[in-house]
Amino acid sequence: VHTDSTGKASTVLKNTLIKRIFLACLILILSISPAFGAEEDGWIQLFNGKDLDGWIPKITGYPVGENFGDTFRVVDGYLTVSYDQYEDFGTPEKFGHLFYKTPYSSYKFRVEYRFIGEQVKNGPGWAFMNSGIMVHGQAPETMTIDQDFPSSIEVQLLGGNGTDERTNCNVCTPGTHIVLNEKLERRHCMNSKSKTYHGDQWVTAEVEVHSDKSIKHILDGEVVLEYTQPQLDPKDKNTRKFYEKDSEVLLAGGYISLQSESHPIQFRKVEILPLKD
Repeated sequence: VHTDSTGKASTVLKNTLIKRIFLACLILILSISPAFGAEEDGWIQLFNGKDLDGWIPKITGYPVGENFGDTFRVVDGYLTVSYDQYEDFGTPEKFGHLFYKTPYSSYKFRVEYRFIGEQVKNGPGWAFMNSGIMVHGQAPETMTIDQDFPSSIEVQLLGGNGTDERTNCNVCTPGTHIVLNEKLERRHCMNSKSKTYHGDQWVTAEVEVHSDKSIKHILDGEVVLEYTQPQLDPKDKNTRKFYEKDSEVLLAGGYISLQSESHPIQFRKVEILPLKD
């Protein structure tokens, strides 16, 4: 390479080599990271940040579609569960669920959430900083007017009180059973292995569902609970109508809903990635 007195040719050569090295490194990174950007492809945003289009409320004591007390609303772009129009949680207690309009079978469902404010007056003690994601749920229009919870599998969203330990993303089974560690479980709730999430921090919770085969609870990318064979409980009064005789019925799909259980909560992202089994 011939250079003039200013060394311009040398500078051009150096810059060319740097660009080629950078390009080679980028190609190498992409080749050894096939998941880079791929997992995000196909994610569907179920909450548009503006309104509750596509969502259906059902609150105990009220018909499907009636959003008593404006419980479910959008505040500053967040899907919010609020109780500022409640005198108290009431008798009967006004448990609520916000159903997405479309049922799913195999998918990943992910939310970013945080608890805010104070629990509403007369909310049950166990419902302090307590909400949930219900999967494989019955259709909202099949719930009775006084039914507290849909027959479903609940991924609990739980916060700590600042002092005591409390695992997050536990599982509860209203009207259902699961198989955990190869054993049919009839207990209502079972704990995960997660750490405690205190305060009003944002938390990323995900549930990975494979039809009637397996369900995983995931917190910040770590699997904290896994079980198989979600199924209806034939002895539960709200699920008997789904049965023929007393045979067990595996749950291969259903509706997803977000809970209102007396403590305000916000969601800034609600999204789903359909899977093929």
